[in-house]
Amino acid sequence: MRLTRAVLGAAAVMALAGCGAGGEGEKVPPTATGSLESLAAEVRCKPNMQTDADEIRQAICRNGDGKFILATFATDRGQREWINDAKDYGGYYLVGRKWVAVGDDGVVEALRGTLGGDVEIGTNHHAHSG
Repeated sequence: MRLTRAVLGAAAVMALAGCGAGGEGEKVPPTATGSLESLAAEVRCKPNMQTDADEIRQAICRNGDGKFILATFATDRGQREWINDAKDYGGYYLVGRKWVAVGDDGVVEALRGTLGGDVEIGTNHHAHSG
C-alpha cells in the first residue's frame, strides 16, 4: 500500500512539474475550444476555408510556424472517423475536443504550445516503399 502511494505521489509531482510523456519540462496549456475562427485567431492565422459543411469545417492556415490544416467537427465520432481515415496518409495531428490541426511535426508542436491538445502520428509508409 505504501509503495502504491509513493508511486502515485511521485507521478503527481512529475505531472505538476511539467514532466511526463510530452517531453522534458514541456509546458502544454489546457486544450483550447471554440469555433474554427476562434482557434485560428489564437494561433494568428487567417483561415482559407476549404469545406464549410454542417459536420466539418476545414481550412488551410499559415502563420509564423508554417502551413497547416485546421478542422472542426460537429461530433466527437465524426472527428475520430476523420482522423482514423486521415492517419493512413501519414502526418502529424494535434487533436482537441472537436478540432484537429494537421501539419509537419514542427508546426504541430508549435501549435500545441498555444492550443494544447494531444499529438497523434499517422502511418509511416516509407518502410513499405521499395
